Amino acid sequence: MASATPDSTAQNAPSMRPIQTKLVLLGEAAVGKSSIVHRFVQDEFQENREPTIGAAFLTLTQQRCRLEDRLIKFEIWDTAGQERFHSLAPMYYRNAQASAVVYDVTKYASFDKAKQWVKELQRQASPAIVIALVGNKIDLVGASDSNAEDGKAADAENAAVERAVAQSEAQQYADSEGLLFFETSAKTGAGVAEVFTDIAKHIPIEQIREPPAPTRAHNGLVDLQRRPASSASGCNC
Repeated sequence: MASATPDSTAQNAPSMRPIQTKLVLLGEAAVGKSSIVHRFVQDEFQENREPTIGAAFLTLTQQRCRLEDRLIKFEIWDTAGQERFHSLAPMYYRNAQASAVVYDVTKYASFDKAKQWVKELQRQASPAIVIALVGNKIDLVGASDSNAEDGKAADAENAAVERAVAQSEAQQYADSEGLLFFETSAKTGAGVAEVFTDIAKHIPIEQIREPPAPTRAHNGLVDLQRRPASSASGCNC
């Protein structure tokens, strides 16, 4: 099985050319999309993050993830979750090779919204797109309820918030739709690296064409991180 390793350890293997991969994050507002990106790229978490809106509708960053047989260079697009921006989304998932559709495990409405995003991607995005369903904020619920069939906390003392979306229900839905499935905590980092690593493993690299370089002077793009090429880190796996 391929395993992800930091790109910094691969600098002595120049024959492996990075594969540019566009990945778009979708989901309802406040489910933690931006926090997942920051945890993956910068390995940090910020409480009370401002929602992605207005000129910052889109944030763009790049991160490399090295596997045994490929080096994936993710171009990550983080979209706003407010309903008024929904009509703009096709501009950003167009030509994407992958998408992470995020919901909050403590809010069932966000799971319903995630299903709507999945249907839209299946209908309008590239037929070969890799879709990952990501249940975020598992740190808010007790560890004892992660396997509960009804998604409710088994003991109130073990959970500050009740789980609204059972892991088994989300897994069953993902399996039925052919999606990758993960549960994560952007706050603790649990499961975040695995999301991007597993997506990287499933990218159909033979179908990827090198896209044009993104233009950061337009569309209100905000670079989450600017790094010299020599200091690029791996995928934190």
